[in-house]
Amino acid sequence: MKILVLRFSSIGDIVLTTPVVRALKQQVPGAQVHFCTKPAYRSIVEPNPYIDKAHYLTGSLNELVAELREERFDFIIDLHRNLRTLLLKVQLGVPSRSFDKLNFQKWLLVNFKIDQLPRLHIVDRYLAAAKSLGVRNDGQGLDYFIPEAEEVDINTLPSGFQHGYVAFAIGAQHATKRLPVERIIELCALLRRPIVLLGGPEDESTGHVIELHFDHTPAVAEAPRTVPVSPYYFPKTSGVQVPKTIIYNACGHFSLNQSASLVRQAQFVVSHDTGLMHIAAAFQKEIFSVWGNTVPEFGMYPYRTEFKVLEVRGLSCRPCSKIGYAKCPQGHFKCMHDISFDLELPPPHDGR
Repeated sequence: MKILVLRFSSIGDIVLTTPVVRALKQQVPGAQVHFCTKPAYRSIVEPNPYIDKAHYLTGSLNELVAELREERFDFIIDLHRNLRTLLLKVQLGVPSRSFDKLNFQKWLLVNFKIDQLPRLHIVDRYLAAAKSLGVRNDGQGLDYFIPEAEEVDINTLPSGFQHGYVAFAIGAQHATKRLPVERIIELCALLRRPIVLLGGPEDESTGHVIELHFDHTPAVAEAPRTVPVSPYYFPKTSGVQVPKTIIYNACGHFSLNQSASLVRQAQFVVSHDTGLMHIAAAFQKEIFSVWGNTVPEFGMYPYRTEFKVLEVRGLSCRPCSKIGYAKCPQGHFKCMHDISFDLELPPPHDGR
């Protein structure tokens, strides 16, 4: 049986489709699984061993339809469900199923703060679209595959980060899903660990501001000579201070797969509601998940991994969007400014 899975964007959403792809390949007898997306996400889908062939929207939709028609698919699973995928399915004329986007329930929550959303992760809604093929949730969580050539050797990092670090994904597509830089600095200071900042080229300048803030701060405060000094950790005993934060700004310096490698090797991960958060979940990392104008109730929280949500609950204007804005519509941005960083951190250890 030849099956086409549709999901055109974005990083996190494509990672969230991986349980469906794996289940199709492993549970449908003789399944050939094809995946259709945009070329920007080639590095995510091509290393996936459960995908037999990838197709990319590089030109017009008609060109893509012509390419896909030659494959003679038996079934289409639409995990995007927009006008483009509707037109594609109509032109291919193949039996299909789509996932439930819950747009009306999200509209009620955003506009009237009426919560009728099911407590169901989007992965389970994705899997429901394949249920007619006999697919079930195998309980194995998300997948992310890093080509060997893109694995980052931790020993190539600055020396202060070679014995364990926290990965902090500081980016997000929309500004209202990102902490203001002064709050990122505040959170980094509370972590008191080596921190690798991750993000794209658009996040590099923000990372530089954060890095400069901590640049002239010693990694470890003074301690009595009789107490053994570790460059990473002090127990909270009399006369000894815990270490101070050190920063390595990796934003824009690594590919997506290399950034994923740094996430995989981190002790734990701090992230906004963004793609690297879902990549961290694929590696079953402990995650401190920061939420601003969006809410976990939309069903996009970290999947099948230990996590803690950092958010302002009970804010009358939240959620203000199911996606995000360039700036706070109310002007106060309380959803990020008022978050309490109440952290119970795991003990430091060598992250390799």
